[in-house]
Amino acid sequence: MTGGRRISVAFAAVFVATAASIHVVTAQEQHHHHAHHDHSMVLDRDGMVMNANADVLPKDCTEVSADLEFEVRVGRDYARRGLTFGYNQHEWVVPPCARVTVTLINEDQVRHQWMVHGLPRYLYPQGMFHLEVSGEKRKSGTFIVPSDDRTYLAHCDIAQHMEQGLKGQVVVGSGNGTLPSIPGISAQPLPDDYASGR
Repeated sequence: MTGGRRISVAFAAVFVATAASIHVVTAQEQHHHHAHHDHSMVLDRDGMVMNANADVLPKDCTEVSADLEFEVRVGRDYARRGLTFGYNQHEWVVPPCARVTVTLINEDQVRHQWMVHGLPRYLYPQGMFHLEVSGEKRKSGTFIVPSDDRTYLAHCDIAQHMEQGLKGQVVVGSGNGTLPSIPGISAQPLPDDYASGR
């Protein structure tokens, strides 16, 4: 066998071995669920739901106090003056131990998120519940809040989206104060001065 022919045979053997190990993604696998050691996630082409929990109560709750559903709309149409993006509302008030189902409806062409931070880490890995939606899509997910009166940050973590208006607060019970720079709720620590032309 000549040198060129040996290389062709060797290449063919490698190609066949490689092709046999390639996994083709089927339509059924487009909808994907997996759990990592630090979070659980359901992902498909429309977006993602991370750390959903509809059943396990926080340690300080004996039962679910209420079942609530919110539609959170996001897009440029909800932006306040001087901002690029906005949610249709920036504050959600819930009773302690409530089971909350959020449907994030993205009215923009770009990806957006609605993440809640500071939840109990023993129940919500990394202390968060997270929805992410592709442009003009929607995703729903559920989480159960603890019994303490607390105010939790909800925002979009995509670069500059929070700074451009995608920031809100989830108030459990009486809350524990108002977070800074929530559009339409609280003032910015260093507000922009549009009147002076700066």
